[in-house]
Amino acid sequence: MEQRVAGAFDGIRILDFTQGVAGPMACALLADMDADVVKVEPPAGDRAHNEPGYLVWNRNKRRVTLDLSQDSGRDAARDLIDRADIAVFDLSPGQLEEAGFDEETLRVRNPSLIHLWVPPYGRSGLWSYLPADHLLLTAVTGVAFRQASYADQPVHLVTPLGFYAQAITAASAMSTALYERAKSGVGQGVSVSGLQGLAAISNPAAGAMRRSGPGYPMGAGSGYRTYRCGDGQYLFLGALFAHFFVKTIEAMGFGDSSAYPRGADTATLMEMRFMEKSRDEWVELFRAHDVPAGPVISRTDWFSSDIVANNKMRVVMEHPELGPVAMPGAPLEFSDTPAQVRHFMKDVALADVKWTKRRRAAVTAEPPKDEAPLKGVTVLDLGTVIAGAYATGLLASLGANVIKVEPMEGDPFRGAGLGFASYSRGKRGLGLDLKLPAGRELFLELVRNADIVLDNYRFGVRARLGVDYAALRDVNPRIISCTINAYGSTGAYAKAPGFDAVIQAHSGIMHAQGGDGSEPVMQSITVNDVGSASLAAFGVLAALYAREKTGRGQEVLTSLANTSITMQSGEMVEYEGRVPNTPGGRDVLGAEALRRLYPCRDHWVAIACTNEMQFAALCVALGHEEWITAFGGKAIGADRDGALAKAIGETLRPMGAADALTRLLEAGVPAVPAIRGEHAYEDPWLWENDYFETYYLPMHGEIAAPPGFVHWSRSRAHCYERPVPEIGEHTIEVLREFGVSDERIMALFNKRVVFG
Repeated sequence: MEQRVAGAFDGIRILDFTQGVAGPMACALLADMDADVVKVEPPAGDRAHNEPGYLVWNRNKRRVTLDLSQDSGRDAARDLIDRADIAVFDLSPGQLEEAGFDEETLRVRNPSLIHLWVPPYGRSGLWSYLPADHLLLTAVTGVAFRQASYADQPVHLVTPLGFYAQAITAASAMSTALYERAKSGVGQGVSVSGLQGLAAISNPAAGAMRRSGPGYPMGAGSGYRTYRCGDGQYLFLGALFAHFFVKTIEAMGFGDSSAYPRGADTATLMEMRFMEKSRDEWVELFRAHDVPAGPVISRTDWFSSDIVANNKMRVVMEHPELGPVAMPGAPLEFSDTPAQVRHFMKDVALADVKWTKRRRAAVTAEPPKDEAPLKGVTVLDLGTVIAGAYATGLLASLGANVIKVEPMEGDPFRGAGLGFASYSRGKRGLGLDLKLPAGRELFLELVRNADIVLDNYRFGVRARLGVDYAALRDVNPRIISCTINAYGSTGAYAKAPGFDAVIQAHSGIMHAQGGDGSEPVMQSITVNDVGSASLAAFGVLAALYAREKTGRGQEVLTSLANTSITMQSGEMVEYEGRVPNTPGGRDVLGAEALRRLYPCRDHWVAIACTNEMQFAALCVALGHEEWITAFGGKAIGADRDGALAKAIGETLRPMGAADALTRLLEAGVPAVPAIRGEHAYEDPWLWENDYFETYYLPMHGEIAAPPGFVHWSRSRAHCYERPVPEIGEHTIEVLREFGVSDERIMALFNKRVVFG
């Protein structure tokens, strides 16, 4: 039998004290790569143990039960922590200190420990003490109001995208901390809050928080939106750039695109033309013309598709109680240290966790303080638009030296203004024409002294340019090469173009947000683009840590298709008899009556009651104790538009939002204001929790944007050292640093190989 190759985190010991989505999923991502993760659960179990996603968020782990409310349980936990590399917690502010599980206390006993805290909201302030709920998180950040809707109202996201993003960001933080520890020899405290996870995926840069207006749940613009076809089915047309729109006009039979009408008439004419054929006919026609377009299908259809199968993103295992269970596969492919789904979580006795105390290497020098955790790591950035550009932007936020390599025409996303700035912040610009032989030769010279090369070219482009992994490895065996494409590297769709919303249509998330029998709804968050960026960043960080042990670089592959499964991981799990996913709908306000958005006289509020005690508190707070009898035993899970929801709505509507929140919070009801996106910039709690910082851009003035997505106790948290590079702005500076002589630089400029 062939021996399995170990993953990147083989030998790393992680104690997972978290529940729900973000913490468990973060640990599972490392467990896929052979980290030994022991999940510590209370006697009552994880609060999410009945959710289908629990199976995927806790796979490849071992589970022990400890009662941390008892001295014996806490003592046993501390003994395990003394032997661990990483301990992960998700308690509210102050609870870690009360339990004696704060970083300062634990690292006195184990200086090599990496202490990760993943609070559901922020690190401090009023809302940070509420129980974890994705509805509350999106409401209090303005994200619910940013989701496009037909009415002027916030919208409930039926997929917990913020918690999934928090999980991936936390996995990246653990990888980075391990890499930094390999250099310094000492652990530290790290935290990734729900706010930081949501910021990482939602791009709350100033200006980007304002919604475009009503009617946009289908998408904005005639070339980038959903259309209904002649058979009543929908497809998403992703002709985001001009050359794709020209191909679209030709494919639809409109003739010469130069004579094609523009403006408001465009969408109307296209709507009429789409009614002439079925959805599948249009999809095939667009594929033949190389136009990005995807059918709007369900999650079930996507998860059973050939595309998902070709990417090994559907894994079926036999569960001892549930029978066959299908769950998402590992979203990253590594050429040297593979990831793999091996088993469901296994129960073990405490005595079976045979972690011996390690002999820690003596620290001969004071560990670096206030230094970027990725100091000294050089990244050559070939990424464009969002997925590729943002992946390296995330590395820049951790202090990597990121060099954005662009051709003369530049990144096609530069016209997106603040969107481009958010994804390319913290980099330097190198103008280089890779299509010229001399440009390729120069690039490979730079690779010799680089650590990471990342791109999101369409499949086959790297090889055509001569910068695929084989070419890079030939000049630098330690190089880590990462590529992101739309549909993966195998199968009929491998070479197909794709954008975020096209994959949204394909992957079922549009169908899910819209609800059965309704028109699909496009997520305003570019979930597959930013999710792919986050996964790619995590992948190269894992490979970077693995290189510390093996001395070898490797290739890392992922795709928007893989991300679309990972960012719906709990919703994709399938087995007979599973509970259904939360249904969507037109301008949907919540999952149920007690987890819902409600309008007050002046503003909106969100409530999230999950047990009868909280429901009773709500009844008292709103002055309707008779509801306890009227809806007793049936309130939890009551229909979001049923009698209870109507009664709550009628009571809250004439009240001021501030008064309503005071009553609810004083009674112990989890509730927050649902703020408008543009009001987020004025919210002191968000500023207090590092949701924003200000920096200056010449074309835009002072900008509010996230300072980073990870907080460190010893390393530097805010690592963006530059705003946004112009095309080739730092060409001479960069080439000099790589040892290129001024004489040669001038010759390269004269031949238009480089520019700036």
